[in-house]
Amino acid sequence: MLIRPFVQHDLARLTELTIETFRPFYEESFRPLVGEVVFANQHGDWRADYREQVAGLHAPERHGYVAVAEIGDAVAGYVAWSVDVARRNGTVSHLAVSAGHRRHHVGTALCEHAFDRMRALGAEVVEIGTGGDPFHAPARALYEKLGCTMLPVAVYYRTL
Repeated sequence: MLIRPFVQHDLARLTELTIETFRPFYEESFRPLVGEVVFANQHGDWRADYREQVAGLHAPERHGYVAVAEIGDAVAGYVAWSVDVARRNGTVSHLAVSAGHRRHHVGTALCEHAFDRMRALGAEVVEIGTGGDPFHAPARALYEKLGCTMLPVAVYYRTL
Protein backbone atom coordinates (compact mmCIF):
# COMPACT_ATOMS: atom_id res chain seq x y z
CA MET A 1 0.00 0.00 0.00
CA LEU A 2 1.24 3.46 -0.90
CA ILE A 3 0.01 6.47 1.07
CA ARG A 4 0.68 9.67 -0.78
CA PRO A 5 -0.41 13.32 -0.72
CA PHE A 6 -3.56 14.40 -2.54
CA VAL A 7 -3.22 15.71 -6.09
CA GLN A 8 -6.02 17.55 -7.90
CA HIS A 9 -6.50 14.58 -10.23
CA ASP A 10 -7.77 12.60 -7.18
CA LEU A 11 -10.76 14.86 -6.57
CA ALA A 12 -13.38 13.08 -8.69
CA ARG A 13 -12.46 9.61 -7.35
CA LEU A 14 -12.36 10.76 -3.71
CA THR A 15 -15.74 12.44 -4.11
CA GLU A 16 -17.20 9.25 -5.61
CA LEU A 17 -15.63 7.18 -2.83
CA THR A 18 -17.10 9.44 -0.15
CA ILE A 19 -20.58 9.19 -1.66
CA GLU A 20 -20.27 5.40 -2.08
CA THR A 21 -19.03 4.99 1.48
CA PHE A 22 -21.68 7.08 3.22
CA ARG A 23 -24.74 6.38 1.03
CA PRO A 24 -25.85 3.47 3.26
CA PHE A 25 -25.72 5.72 6.32
CA TYR A 26 -27.79 8.53 4.83
CA GLU A 27 -30.27 6.42 2.87
CA GLU A 28 -30.61 3.28 5.00
CA SER A 29 -29.90 4.51 8.52
CA PHE A 30 -30.34 8.25 9.02
CA ARG A 31 -33.35 8.82 6.72
CA PRO A 32 -35.49 5.99 8.20
CA LEU A 33 -34.46 6.95 11.74
CA VAL A 34 -35.35 10.66 11.62
CA GLY A 35 -38.04 10.75 8.91
CA GLU A 36 -38.34 12.80 5.75
CA VAL A 37 -38.76 16.27 7.27
CA VAL A 38 -35.63 16.11 9.44
CA PHE A 39 -33.69 14.27 6.74
CA ALA A 40 -34.51 16.92 4.13
CA ASN A 41 -33.63 19.71 6.55
CA GLN A 42 -30.35 18.26 7.78
CA HIS A 43 -28.97 16.22 4.90
CA GLY A 44 -31.47 16.29 2.04
CA ASP A 45 -28.75 17.07 -0.50
CA TRP A 46 -25.95 15.12 1.17
CA ARG A 47 -24.34 14.15 -2.14
CA ALA A 48 -23.95 17.80 -3.16
CA ASP A 49 -22.73 18.60 0.35
CA TYR A 50 -19.97 16.03 -0.04
CA ARG A 51 -19.07 17.30 -3.51
CA GLU A 52 -18.48 20.72 -1.97
CA GLN A 53 -16.77 19.46 1.19
CA VAL A 54 -14.35 17.07 -0.50
CA ALA A 55 -13.30 19.77 -2.98
CA GLY A 56 -12.21 22.00 -0.09
CA LEU A 57 -10.48 19.46 2.14
CA HIS A 58 -6.94 19.81 0.81
CA ALA A 59 -6.02 23.38 1.68
CA PRO A 60 -2.48 23.51 3.06
CA GLU A 61 -2.72 27.30 3.31
CA ARG A 62 -5.42 26.67 5.96
CA HIS A 63 -3.58 23.68 7.47
CA GLY A 64 -5.94 21.20 5.79
CA TYR A 65 -4.51 18.06 4.24
CA VAL A 66 -5.57 14.90 2.43
CA ALA A 67 -3.63 11.65 1.97
CA VAL A 68 -4.64 8.91 -0.45
CA ALA A 69 -4.01 5.17 -0.05
CA GLU A 70 -3.35 3.27 -3.24
CA ILE A 71 -3.12 -0.47 -3.71
CA GLY A 72 -1.92 -1.23 -7.19
CA ASP A 73 -3.68 1.22 -9.48
CA ALA A 74 -6.75 1.50 -7.23
CA VAL A 75 -7.58 4.17 -4.70
CA ALA A 76 -8.19 2.17 -1.53
CA GLY A 77 -9.16 5.12 0.67
CA TYR A 78 -8.29 8.54 1.94
CA VAL A 79 -8.04 10.57 5.11
CA ALA A 80 -8.48 14.32 5.56
CA TRP A 81 -7.23 16.27 8.55
CA SER A 82 -6.50 19.76 9.74
CA VAL A 83 -4.31 21.24 12.43
CA ASP A 84 -5.01 24.24 14.64
CA VAL A 85 -1.37 25.17 15.19
CA ALA A 86 -2.10 27.69 17.96
CA ARG A 87 -4.07 25.14 19.99
CA ARG A 88 -1.74 22.25 19.06
CA ASN A 89 -4.87 20.31 18.08
CA GLY A 90 -5.55 18.10 15.07
CA THR A 91 -8.86 16.95 13.66
CA VAL A 92 -9.57 14.08 11.31
CA SER A 93 -12.62 15.21 9.36
CA HIS A 94 -13.00 12.45 6.76
CA LEU A 95 -11.95 8.83 6.49
CA ALA A 96 -13.26 6.67 3.67
CA VAL A 97 -12.11 3.22 2.58
CA SER A 98 -13.43 1.51 -0.54
CA ALA A 99 -15.64 -1.51 0.10
CA GLY A 100 -13.16 -3.93 -1.45
CA HIS A 101 -10.35 -2.76 0.82
CA ARG A 102 -12.14 -2.67 4.17
CA ARG A 103 -10.93 -4.98 6.95
CA HIS A 104 -7.39 -4.89 5.43
CA HIS A 105 -5.93 -2.21 7.75
CA VAL A 106 -6.24 0.62 5.21
CA GLY A 107 -8.15 2.80 7.69
CA THR A 108 -5.56 2.09 10.38
CA ALA A 109 -2.69 3.02 8.08
CA LEU A 110 -4.43 6.20 6.94
CA CYS A 111 -5.18 7.31 10.50
CA GLU A 112 -1.65 6.60 11.67
CA HIS A 113 -0.31 8.53 8.66
CA ALA A 114 -2.49 11.51 9.54
CA PHE A 115 -1.54 11.31 13.23
CA ASP A 116 2.17 11.34 12.30
CA ARG A 117 1.71 14.37 10.05
CA MET A 118 -0.29 16.21 12.71
CA ARG A 119 2.39 15.48 15.29
CA ALA A 120 5.03 16.84 12.89
CA LEU A 121 3.00 20.07 12.64
CA GLY A 122 2.97 20.44 16.44
CA ALA A 123 -0.36 18.84 17.34
CA GLU A 124 -0.50 17.18 20.74
CA VAL A 125 -4.13 16.03 20.63
CA VAL A 126 -6.30 14.67 17.84
CA GLU A 127 -10.09 14.69 17.57
CA ILE A 128 -11.81 12.12 15.38
CA GLY A 129 -15.55 11.65 15.39
CA THR A 130 -18.11 9.19 14.16
CA GLY A 131 -21.70 8.17 14.75
CA GLY A 132 -23.11 5.98 17.50
CA ASP A 133 -25.36 4.03 15.14
CA PRO A 134 -24.72 0.50 13.80
CA PHE A 135 -23.38 1.83 10.46
CA HIS A 136 -20.50 3.53 12.27
CA ALA A 137 -19.60 0.56 14.55
CA PRO A 138 -16.52 -0.37 12.47
CA ALA A 139 -15.23 3.22 12.74
CA ARG A 140 -15.73 3.21 16.52
CA ALA A 141 -13.84 -0.08 16.78
CA LEU A 142 -10.98 1.34 14.69
CA TYR A 143 -10.69 4.53 16.73
CA GLU A 144 -10.73 2.59 20.00
CA LYS A 145 -8.06 0.24 18.62
CA LEU A 146 -5.97 3.33 17.80
CA GLY A 147 -6.18 4.38 21.47
CA CYS A 148 -8.80 7.10 21.12
CA THR A 149 -11.21 7.74 23.99
CA MET A 150 -14.90 8.00 23.16
CA LEU A 151 -16.82 10.97 24.51
CA PRO A 152 -20.52 10.05 24.60
CA VAL A 153 -22.63 12.73 22.97
CA ALA A 154 -26.34 12.70 22.27
CA VAL A 155 -27.98 14.62 19.41
CA TYR A 156 -31.75 14.84 19.19
CA TYR A 157 -33.97 15.92 16.28
CA ARG A 158 -37.65 16.81 16.27
CA THR A 159 -39.88 18.24 13.61
CA LEU A 160 -41.60 21.49 14.56
